[in-house]
Amino acid sequence: MSVRTLSRLDRLLAGCERALEAVGGAPLAQRPSPSADLAESELDEAERRHAAGLMRINHTGEVCAQALYLGQAALARDANNREHLLHAAAEETDHLAWCAERLQQLDSRPSLLNPLWYAGSYAIGAAAALAGDALSLGFVVETERQVEAHLADHLQQLPPQDERSRAVLTRMQADEIRHAQAAQQRGGIDLPFPLPQLMHASSMVMKTVAYRL
Repeated sequence: MSVRTLSRLDRLLAGCERALEAVGGAPLAQRPSPSADLAESELDEAERRHAAGLMRINHTGEVCAQALYLGQAALARDANNREHLLHAAAEETDHLAWCAERLQQLDSRPSLLNPLWYAGSYAIGAAAALAGDALSLGFVVETERQVEAHLADHLQQLPPQDERSRAVLTRMQADEIRHAQAAQQRGGIDLPFPLPQLMHASSMVMKTVAYRL
């Protein structure tokens, strides 16, 4: 049985479908949520709002990750690297679904600006891919390092009794570390100055806005 090779148009249409799923809040996880077997904790209103704000940031971060990986995969020069990026994007879809579910449990919603975050991240991913696979994979390494650091910060900020949110972020953190290591092993290079600093600055803007909107 022959395997059909997807054309650029096929990949474009598939990418549009993934974009709608990401920004429309209807992704399907392949793995069960790490919080599935945990009971809901008692949170007062201030704690619930703070936990929801943190999870909204992480949901937006996963929207950006989807767009970034798909933008890189769309223009990746090496087929194996493309498959690697698409596999990582599939795991990030799990993160997106878990965060969306947790937001619902906290009686909250995703960021209203997710379409904007998605479009910007896709453009950045595509630009990184155009610069070559080594720099594109280096972009993955730096992105995942920064995400892992902010997840560690959120684990410190969460209300101590919010075990459901904590379980989700802990699993996400482990996946992000693994993604960074895999991209580095595939030839990702250290990004030149000032790219890491610009990435950190843009991340801070996203986190500040997404916490509220």
